[in-house]
Amino acid sequence: MALQNAQIPVQIHLHDLPEALLLQIFASIEPTRARNSASLVCRRWRDLERRTRPSLSLRGNPFTTPYPPFPFPRFPSLSSLDLSNLSPWGRVPSHTPLLVGPTLPISFPAVTDLTLYSRDPTALISLTHHWPKMKQVKLVRWHNRPSGADIGSDLSPLFENCTEIEEVDLSEFYCWTEDVTEAVSRHSLVARNLMGLDLMLANATDGFRASELISISEACPNLRRLSAPCAFNPRYIDFINDATLLRIATNCPHLTTLHLVDTTPITLNNNPGPANNLQENNPSTITPTGLESLFSSLPLLTDFSLDLSHPILEAGPALESLGQRRASLIKNLKLGNFQGVCIGKWLHLDGVSVCGGLESLCLKNCGDVSDGSLAAIARGCTRLSKFELIGCDLVTELGIKKLALGLRRTLKEFCVSRCGLVSAPALVKALKPLRGRLERLHLDGVWTQPEAKKVNVLERQSDVGEHGVLGENNDLNGLCEPRSKRSRHRYEEDVELSFGDTTTVNGECSQWHYYQSWDNLRELSLWLPAGEFLSPLLEIGLDDCPNMSSIIIKVEGNCRAKPDPHTFGMNFLSIFPNLSKMKLDLGEAIGYAFTAPFGQMDLSLWERFYLHGIGELLSLQELDYWPPQDREVNQRTLSLPAAGLIQGCYNLRKLFIHGTAHEHFMRFFLQMMHLRDVQLREDYYPAPEDDMSTEMRDESCRRFELALNSRRVLD
Repeated sequence: MALQNAQIPVQIHLHDLPEALLLQIFASIEPTRARNSASLVCRRWRDLERRTRPSLSLRGNPFTTPYPPFPFPRFPSLSSLDLSNLSPWGRVPSHTPLLVGPTLPISFPAVTDLTLYSRDPTALISLTHHWPKMKQVKLVRWHNRPSGADIGSDLSPLFENCTEIEEVDLSEFYCWTEDVTEAVSRHSLVARNLMGLDLMLANATDGFRASELISISEACPNLRRLSAPCAFNPRYIDFINDATLLRIATNCPHLTTLHLVDTTPITLNNNPGPANNLQENNPSTITPTGLESLFSSLPLLTDFSLDLSHPILEAGPALESLGQRRASLIKNLKLGNFQGVCIGKWLHLDGVSVCGGLESLCLKNCGDVSDGSLAAIARGCTRLSKFELIGCDLVTELGIKKLALGLRRTLKEFCVSRCGLVSAPALVKALKPLRGRLERLHLDGVWTQPEAKKVNVLERQSDVGEHGVLGENNDLNGLCEPRSKRSRHRYEEDVELSFGDTTTVNGECSQWHYYQSWDNLRELSLWLPAGEFLSPLLEIGLDDCPNMSSIIIKVEGNCRAKPDPHTFGMNFLSIFPNLSKMKLDLGEAIGYAFTAPFGQMDLSLWERFYLHGIGELLSLQELDYWPPQDREVNQRTLSLPAAGLIQGCYNLRKLFIHGTAHEHFMRFFLQMMHLRDVQLREDYYPAPEDDMSTEMRDESCRRFELALNSRRVLD
């Protein structure tokens, strides 16, 4: 009898676990869809999920039905709340003030991180006094600044009600630079607590002047992170120079992150040759001596970005001082228009290659960076996991191969853009040592090999290896090639290494091999000129990406002079089984919006060219789409062929259209049974104040959202 009782299975349910253990289990669930599914199982699971949810992003129109529904659910542990996607964005009707005011604080009492679309100060006034313990706030606005508003009124409610604020993010907020300066100066006691300011204002054209940055740094002495667009051009009044940077460092000595970007359009030619004389006659107002003083005044600096329109000449010694003093502290560097970043000659390391603790490096428009420079960076910066090379016209396939070979154990993100001597096939070929390592990759869709340019004697000397000649017992500088076979502009391999080849790195032998597939590649980014096809992407060696889940395609150029194409080749992407997210940016593709001359295509036909075959991507779930534009009439709208082709994406769940649309075109999307979230954004330029969100007026937008939300979604 006892034996029979022992064989009876004991029924143990998940609910038999202690409450504290169940809370830990639900708190460990990170995917949003998994949390939403768990909350639908039973009421207890719903309560547990709400008690442990750390963040939430609300979408939809909150003015059609009460949102959140009554009785108000409570999320006691929720600290991060995103309200920037509620539409109509920032519009608060006068007859529903209680919806925006007390309702949300009742449901989310512990919010400390808020993202809000602040079309005018009304939303901040309604919300901030309910959350006085707010620590981080990000404001979003792509509508024009309210006319007649006082300077600084957009930020004053935030500083008046949230006295413990530490982080303010205005990177997607359209306002004036004087608004920030006035608000910070007016609330000096709150500004002293600020530790982070991201002032990369949306559509910033002028940038902050010297007096404005100095005023902000004086009001915020405890800043740890500062990002801002700046006016470095000496033709402007009150431009930023060495003295300004030194004042900022003196006022904010605890800075760990400093990002400064020049907003002046780049008009100088950065290519090697006669244009260098023009650059030398127009140097930057920032000098290497000033940079050394800046670095010595910021002992905690770990992340530095300086992107300029005018060149800094002979910047190598300043970067060496940065690496020698704090080689282990500096982690991220972005250098725009720096000359002499790394010469890369002989045995010693110079310039940026001295910064051995770097984990991320971006070189933009550095005209004298060559293959030898990349070899030196690979030898010196052995911890690099992210590397970007933009507008460096002396770099060839051989230099990228040296870099890939030297960083094959650490590099995970790689970007090569606007480098005149590197085509997409050459880049993919040079990245063979990294095929099994890279997680993110960007390349330009230049499918044909560019012509080699003449190289002067100084550039050839920069490619000399460690032992004085290229390729003597040093794979980083010669890849074990015979001296007789080396060539400065060779694009075909003289010696092809295969599986199990033995190489020598710094005198030590090691076994390594080339990976055949891109096993870890998660995100692929492409830039393509207008009229180019996507099909060569698979022919150059990117056809085996089993885990790629996201792709970004940006098309740029004038479509008006292009011949009538057949198809872009979107259906070729169906070979990637896990491709679930796509960003298709045609915003810089220019054409005729309404009537095209005889023999030329209008924009609707170009949209058909690019979107044809997108319905064959069965795994696609999210799509960000920027329609092409006609600048003469300032129109970017969704056409009828585009709406019909996007409708073919049966499994699409999220659709973001960055442009205008007609209501009857949007009705096509109601037939997509899995579609749950549709947004129409005019974030490509400041939208007019009387425009709600799109070419659809307020009532049309409301009717569409009501029809979308009233459908029964399968899951």
